[in-house]
Amino acid sequence: MFTMMNNARLAVGVQGLSQAEAALQAAVAFAHERRQGKTAVPGVESIAGHADVARMLATMAALTAIARAICLDCALSIDMATATGEPAWQARAAFLTPIAKAFGTDTGCEVASLAVQVCGGMGYIEETGIAQYWRDVRVTAIYEGTNGIQAMDLVGRKLADGGAAARALLAEIGETRGVDSRQLSASVRRLAEATDWMLAAAPNDRFAGAVPYLRAFALTLGGHYLARAAAAEPARAPLAAFHAAHLLPEVAALCDAARSGAGAVYAAAPAP
Repeated sequence: MFTMMNNARLAVGVQGLSQAEAALQAAVAFAHERRQGKTAVPGVESIAGHADVARMLATMAALTAIARAICLDCALSIDMATATGEPAWQARAAFLTPIAKAFGTDTGCEVASLAVQVCGGMGYIEETGIAQYWRDVRVTAIYEGTNGIQAMDLVGRKLADGGAAARALLAEIGETRGVDSRQLSASVRRLAEATDWMLAAAPNDRFAGAVPYLRAFALTLGGHYLARAAAAEPARAPLAAFHAAHLLPEVAALCDAARSGAGAVYAAAPAP
């Protein structure tokens, strides 16, 4: 049963990823065809030349690339665990599974929403097909355990090894060199501190910060994957640099939120 559920969680993560990729491609095509206003980029007359549209497209591309890398790493780890039976591969596969499911589907939702934003009012016109990606992907954050449950699993059962699997991944990320490795090193340090806090905290305090903790881990893994991709193929360096400048800085704030405890959450939750 657990084998079936874990495979299903990865499959749903890939479903979110697939919707993200489709929405990204549709948004890129629209942005390079749609003309509105004068851009600051010589020779570019489409809205792709507007800085904020470029920012949205870059965000979509970075998130999609990270989700793909996480899903592939998770699948590889599952296969290696099956092939070798080694506990290290088993622990890695188990730790990456809730991240692949939650971040893959969160990315699908976020990228599909940004695709609608890139297309503006046309994003709501059925003939463009843009809104369909959002409608199709939204349920994936609920399938096979809501993403909040995935995050609770990550800070609960997946940290039950005393943080060994988490620290092994952080050590691997910490060795990454390339595009702005200082920002990545800072993210690893903050995530290690958040991991230590989780291990010492009461279960409900862990659960209150589980969602930001999972996203912080995913974005930090993303810095690792994109830096390695840039080292292998220099054409990928701009995307890695964008991630380091625009998305990795979120990790510090996410780690602070992860460590804030349950009290503030309950105090702020609206009463009936």
